[in-house]
Amino acid sequence: MSLQDLIPFLIIGLTSGSLYGLAGIGLVLTFKTSGIFNFGHGAIAALSAYLFYDLHVTAGVPWPLALVICIAGLGVGAGLVLELVGRRLGEARTVLGIVATVGILLLTQGFLTVRYGPSTLGFPPFLPTGSVDIDGVGVTYTQIIVAATGLAASAGLLVFFRLSRLGMAMRAVVDDPALLSLAGVTPARVRRAAWIIGCAFAALTGILFAPFLGRDPIGLTLLVVQAFGAAAIGRFSSLPLTYVGGLVVGVAASFATDAVAAHSSLIGLPSSIPFLVLFVALLVTPARRLAVRVPRLPASRTRAPHPWSVRQRALATVAVVAAVLLVPEVVGNNLPVYIHAAVLMPILLSLALLVWTSGQISLCHAAFAAFGATTFSHLTSMGVPWLLALALAGLASVPLGAIVAIPAIRLSGIYLALATFGFGLVVQGMLYTTSLMFGENGFRAAPRPSFWFVHGADDKVFFLLVCAIAGGCVLAVTALRRSRLGRLLQALGDSPTGLVALGADTTILRFLVFSIAALLAGIGGALAISASSQVSMATFGLQESLLWVTVLAVCGSGLASSPLLAAVALAVVPAYVPDAWIPYQPVVFGAAAALAAATLDHRYSLGRRAAGRLRRGPVRARVTAPAVTTLASEVGS
Repeated sequence: MSLQDLIPFLIIGLTSGSLYGLAGIGLVLTFKTSGIFNFGHGAIAALSAYLFYDLHVTAGVPWPLALVICIAGLGVGAGLVLELVGRRLGEARTVLGIVATVGILLLTQGFLTVRYGPSTLGFPPFLPTGSVDIDGVGVTYTQIIVAATGLAASAGLLVFFRLSRLGMAMRAVVDDPALLSLAGVTPARVRRAAWIIGCAFAALTGILFAPFLGRDPIGLTLLVVQAFGAAAIGRFSSLPLTYVGGLVVGVAASFATDAVAAHSSLIGLPSSIPFLVLFVALLVTPARRLAVRVPRLPASRTRAPHPWSVRQRALATVAVVAAVLLVPEVVGNNLPVYIHAAVLMPILLSLALLVWTSGQISLCHAAFAAFGATTFSHLTSMGVPWLLALALAGLASVPLGAIVAIPAIRLSGIYLALATFGFGLVVQGMLYTTSLMFGENGFRAAPRPSFWFVHGADDKVFFLLVCAIAGGCVLAVTALRRSRLGRLLQALGDSPTGLVALGADTTILRFLVFSIAALLAGIGGALAISASSQVSMATFGLQESLLWVTVLAVCGSGLASSPLLAAVALAVVPAYVPDAWIPYQPVVFGAAAALAAATLDHRYSLGRRAAGRLRRGPVRARVTAPAVTTLASEVGS
């Protein structure tokens, strides 16, 4: 192919890349000043696009005025709200910052779907539609204006940072907010201004993207996720490098579209380029360049005795078992939703093991479950017995978990979350449609069990079988947490540095915990495809990973209780909601996640639950050192 043939792809890449860079700059700006990585950045872009359409097309407002209203209105409004959320989450665990912003994303998607419907609607171009000829290639005025706007906005922000007093204050609040406050400048006001500017950039990006994509409530909210790759090239700190990274990502994706046109097996590569860039950039960037925000936790834990005695816990276990046995007899036609809840238990349990025990974060759990489901489908189609296929499906997901553990060796917090997020999107974009997983038709089938006295075609029998498997997973994880390995994992969540100082190998621990989590998620995926007899790749999409983490965090931090509550919230509760309320479920989940993360984060801070009990009355409590210290003798031996 000649250079002349590549020019159209270069122009398309520069146009889209300029918008990626513009969105990435907004992300980096707010992240640098607040420490909160805004997964809801695309939600602001989507709201802006829909509002612009209503003003300009529906109400007839001239597009320049509608543009100013959207950028200024959403920039200020969203910026003020998000600054409050970010301030509240400044000392909370990283997972809560993710949950809050993902909740905003889900809330926005749900609202736009209810208000405008799930279908993609037209978005007529509002910029000049003519074109000019550049060396024999037609370039539209829209492409020129979009690229020029992205470049001008980015350059203007850089000048603002260098020359204005507020810009210098924003740079200072990143370096030393305490010193800035001594100079008479309130850091909260500076962060508020940064959030407003970042949200204004998101609003502008959404309006410029919409003519190319249309009004798509999901596509628009997720499209600026492509900016994650640009932010990674900019090392989440450099605004000029972030804009250049957006251009690199856009051009690379455009060229990849042309390169894979003749190779159907690589059709998902162009859309995966930003996430490949994100994943690789996080792996190769020196760890010292990635500033990690660490919540200031107390040096010791205050632990109160378990609120229930051993006898009470035994009675509670018996009550749960009795409820499980009673469910098939009383729920009638709603039994499939209880089966779905039981299927979710191993997946959510594995996520709780990662988040609440070892302090790791995974946003690619749907990929683990999908690999287990498709492996189970392949094995059963070859005649492998059901139980053996279930075990092998879980084991087949272990290497995937080990791969995800590689970035966990050197990354933590939000960077680990982004690395797993990018990995999940790469798997979804490049592997889901291959014969290894769902194939070109996007579906896989698997049978229900039929062995000994088990006849899975009967929903009651299958429900009890799945509950037995889920219960076995709960017992195994509970025993693991009480073992020496479990104490090491808790110490890993408390202080990896302290654990290394005691001579423990944290690399092996991370590989082990991600492998165990992938094993459980793979079993859950296999149960899911067996329960439904057939699943599509949409069942294990990007949003499922985000939704699972979000609902799990809202349901508390108990290793067994939070997965159980989350499974009930995701599968059972919606079945009893009136039909008129069904479209509002994403709105409710998103709002609950954002509010819970922003207002109930103290529940997850070390020692505060016990302190609350002490304030309420006399309780025999003991003050112990973190798990790291209590393991000193074990690790040293």
